[in-house]
Amino acid sequence: MEHILFKIENAVARITFNRPQVFNSMHHAMRMEILEALEICEKDPAIRAVYITGTGKAFCAGEDLQEVTDPNGPSLAEIISTGYNPIVLKIRHLEKPVVAAVNGVAAGAGANIALACDITVATESASFTQAFSKIGLIPDSGGTWTLPRLVGFQRATALMMLSDKISATEAAAMGMIWKVFPDESFAADSLKLAETLAQMPTRGLALTKQALNQSFSNDFTDQTAVEDRLQTLAGKTEDYHEGVAAFLEKRKPVFKGA
Repeated sequence: MEHILFKIENAVARITFNRPQVFNSMHHAMRMEILEALEICEKDPAIRAVYITGTGKAFCAGEDLQEVTDPNGPSLAEIISTGYNPIVLKIRHLEKPVVAAVNGVAAGAGANIALACDITVATESASFTQAFSKIGLIPDSGGTWTLPRLVGFQRATALMMLSDKISATEAAAMGMIWKVFPDESFAADSLKLAETLAQMPTRGLALTKQALNQSFSNDFTDQTAVEDRLQTLAGKTEDYHEGVAAFLEKRKPVFKGA
């Protein structure tokens, strides 16, 4: 792959955006490589968690404006429908935990890809901005769905309309992301998080993700029915039986994601 780095180690697939010269902004070829990597993550049973980060000073600055201003380039509708939407949908529906490790600037679609991940952490010097209003666009890549649910309606509206830059510390304080790590230990700390998830009962984590995805469109009664159905499936997994056995035998469980 030319525009991302892809590596599998310790049951974690590491997807690294790799266009640092343009702050990892995305064009068609890069988006297709990301989708290809996510397809591999979906199909390879040896991969039990996914870790997404960037090289250089940015996580992702969003869309490469050279692409949208190219008279022979794709339309905005095509860029969204064939690129950004499939990426965030794949992340949300992937039956494995996905960690976004925001190593620097996360702007526009880049910010919303990070927020679509299951657990988002950032380095102290990172920042987030919706950015879209500065060029007359609306937030995409699922941002109008995720951000209000993370920070509330008023904050989401202000962040989207004003395009203010939010520090990682501010983002954590308002619930936009889970945690901030010091710059000097960020790479190791964030990767350790993904490696920890990869050793957990990942089938159960996938079912938890399904329940969370459905919770936003269900009332309380409907959601308890979802929990009933998914808990029944979780109770049939090998990892559930291993977890119970390990607890009773007072030993550390060995989960296989099955």
